[in-house]
Amino acid sequence: MNPPTTCRLPDWGLILVEGSDASTFLQGQLTNSVLGLAATPTGGVAHGSSAVRLTGYCTAKGRLLASAWISLHSSQAVTQYALFVSRDLAAAFAKRLSMFVLRSKVVIRDVSDDWLVYGSLETIEGLLPRLPADAIALAMQSPADTNPTKRIVFASQMTVDAQLNSSEWNAAEVASGIPRIVAATQDQFVPQMVNLESVGGVDFKKGCYPGQEVVARSQYRGAIKRRLYLAKAQIPSESCPPATEIFHEEDPGQPAGMVVLSAPNSNNPDWIDLQIECKSELAQSGKLHLGDASGPSLELGTLPYSLVEI
Repeated sequence: MNPPTTCRLPDWGLILVEGSDASTFLQGQLTNSVLGLAATPTGGVAHGSSAVRLTGYCTAKGRLLASAWISLHSSQAVTQYALFVSRDLAAAFAKRLSMFVLRSKVVIRDVSDDWLVYGSLETIEGLLPRLPADAIALAMQSPADTNPTKRIVFASQMTVDAQLNSSEWNAAEVASGIPRIVAATQDQFVPQMVNLESVGGVDFKKGCYPGQEVVARSQYRGAIKRRLYLAKAQIPSESCPPATEIFHEEDPGQPAGMVVLSAPNSNNPDWIDLQIECKSELAQSGKLHLGDASGPSLELGTLPYSLVEI
């Protein structure tokens, strides 16, 4: 019997953007270009940079309010963009986007209550025969991602046999080094502070979007002083949610960064794997701690990609 490969992802939600002006509208809102995305038939898996892109949505000050995996899907006469986002910010994200529709022919819907989101650690070929007919699916692999683990996310209105423990999926997500903004970390990071540009989530050649000037200035003026790092600590996972502050033992008065994502270590339940955002000058010191300057020590790991430097 083959081991289970699919799990429910209750922390993920789905936003659908439809309409004849959807491409133009999203192009002016997101950090990555949506133009030229190849449409994937319903029930298929969007994959590759021509069909799937990682993107962000920023405030006017260049701070991320959301990150999303986006693909274009078609079914009969309807063409729609699918944005897979953190469930806890999906409603607010969809509402904020809707504020800027104005007279554009665009309909934005948060369908997280109607569509269940699943994750699979399997090849596309292996999963396709078992995908529901209505599935909206994409393979999560950025241009910079060299992690061999296949991660596919899909949504369906049908119930799917999902026996894989979600902790395995979560551990693979953390290990990818690809950030996911959640409600607790909204408005905290310029994209480069969580390496979004290094994993293909920012297109510096596209037109304007909210916060574009700040993001571009941070890149070309060398103002990036904080980065995302992989780390681990010996601590129960439930006590280290996103936005948990990180401190340097020689500067206990102010935080050096915060947790971006966390997941139980797949090999040792006494350890937790982390994505952390931290001041670059302090990251390699070996003196970082969770919660306060005397909290559990952090042990840094190695990112599976190189940072984009200008």
